[in-house]
Amino acid sequence: MTPHHHRIDAGTGTGHRAVPRLGLPLIPLPATTAKILTAGGALLTLLSTFLPWTWTRAFPGNLTVTGYPGGLQILTLTGAALTLAHVLATTGPTGSTRFPGLPGLRWLNPSGRHTATLLLAAGTLATTWYTLIAIAARLGGLVNLEPGGYLAGAAALTTLTSALALPHTPARPLPPARALPAWAEIAVIAAVFGLALRVLTYGIGTAYGELFTGFLLLTGFTTAALFAGGLGARLTTLTHRHHRVTLTAALVTAVLFPLTQDTDEYTLIIVNILIFATVALGLNVVVGLAGLLDLGYVAFLGVGAYTAALVSGSTASTLHIHFPFWAAVLTGAAASLVFGVVIGAPTLRLRGDYLAIVTLGFGEIFRITVGNLNGESGPSLTNGPNGIPNIPDLVILGYDFGAKHSLGSLTLTPFANYYLLMLFFTALVVLVFSRAGNSRIGRAWVAIREDETAATAMGINGFRLKLIAFALGATLAGLAGTVQAHVAYTVVPEQYVFAGPVPPNSAFLLAAVILGGMGTITGPLLGAALLYLIPAKLQFLQDYQLLAFGLALILLMRFRPEGIIPNRRRQLEFHEASTDPGPGPGADGIRLTKAEA
Repeated sequence: MTPHHHRIDAGTGTGHRAVPRLGLPLIPLPATTAKILTAGGALLTLLSTFLPWTWTRAFPGNLTVTGYPGGLQILTLTGAALTLAHVLATTGPTGSTRFPGLPGLRWLNPSGRHTATLLLAAGTLATTWYTLIAIAARLGGLVNLEPGGYLAGAAALTTLTSALALPHTPARPLPPARALPAWAEIAVIAAVFGLALRVLTYGIGTAYGELFTGFLLLTGFTTAALFAGGLGARLTTLTHRHHRVTLTAALVTAVLFPLTQDTDEYTLIIVNILIFATVALGLNVVVGLAGLLDLGYVAFLGVGAYTAALVSGSTASTLHIHFPFWAAVLTGAAASLVFGVVIGAPTLRLRGDYLAIVTLGFGEIFRITVGNLNGESGPSLTNGPNGIPNIPDLVILGYDFGAKHSLGSLTLTPFANYYLLMLFFTALVVLVFSRAGNSRIGRAWVAIREDETAATAMGINGFRLKLIAFALGATLAGLAGTVQAHVAYTVVPEQYVFAGPVPPNSAFLLAAVILGGMGTITGPLLGAALLYLIPAKLQFLQDYQLLAFGLALILLMRFRPEGIIPNRRRQLEFHEASTDPGPGPGADGIRLTKAEA
């Protein structure tokens, strides 16, 4: 129920109840009528998924069966069910009892606002209409739609139109949550991570590009709705209260992922995502904390990979030596550290665009150099454009990463072995980043990023601290490169370019940090996952991937310039005058102005 507050009238001194101010709906309809229409539209949309949307199986997902949703219909069904649940969970305006929220569902929308309902209705409409347009485009016209498809499109549009007529109250602090026993809160955290694992495996396992696109649309709108309704803030508070339990649950969830896969196809994707994310997190030290624009960062990944390839016993290695893995890791990290210091020492006195140009040049110099060290254009070291193939599988303490291993009834495939190894390195990099960011040096990096002149005036040695950030970021990238060399079994110069259609490259690494959220841990991890998954899954957009990426970049910079999961400081900088909680994971139920903070 919406709370009422007593207020003393200044003129008469009498007390009366203050009615919360309501935002004007975009479509003028009585609130109860709008709510009934929204619920009815969501219900019709849900029922439409049990009817055929097309007459032929030529469109993937088999949308021809009556009484059994399939493919993209499942996503529409999920969006409609969530929309209906939010409508039923939200109380009427001004706390009236004419259409109260169902007590068992009110936890879905703690804020009591209809913003979450509107977002869910928009996500359902986007997913449904995208499906109908994809059917028409692939099969050759709207004539290929069955009545169920038309019903779904009309019902989803009715739901969104009715949701626009719902009264939208201004943002206010969330009411206190009902106290739960500690075991119940821990169970909630475990359930959330279990659901996250299920959603992740479904998204990665989507069999065709249209289904993955629909999954992205619905997941994005649903996530925004959860945070706009306050449920995300409640879960964030819960995870902060049980920090160690949350970390343990996250680690267990990550370890369980390869056990949910029958083949190596999607496990390999996740391994590459972890490599990409780890390198992005290292770049986040340089860009997100210290504020240094590095456009050649992928070169440090290449230094680590080439070093590991040369010393890991490859038959194509010109050094003909075979270090154990721990020694190869240390050698690759040390080589990247040396290159970071050598490149950073003479260049870090530059700032802004000049530093960016120098680092871009270093990245290109590295790629050209390893391409010329073939014994003809230069010394024989890297085999030139042919790279170093035949890198052997890792063997650590007798455990062969290239062989299958059975754990009772469970089987670990080769890429599952590398996944667990890379997960260990990712956790190590996360630990290093968090410790460094919260240290005295980390605070000095932030000071340099905000205003280097003022930081220097306060006694901070800007050059030395920037060099430390550059060296640390290079070391973390080299660490990931040593594992990448063994996962890919070969390293070639074309893997380490500034820009290209497939990550990791310097442009995509920088985009992962900025889009995910600079200065945070989860931001670059999420940004790297999205930027790797989208090109890998949307093969039908191969010729237009960069165009789609550019459009997405423009939209995100327009509507959420601080990133998907922003740092609180940057969020306040971009939204100084806003008090409305943003519809994304960075919001915590209420957004403060800088003065209030």
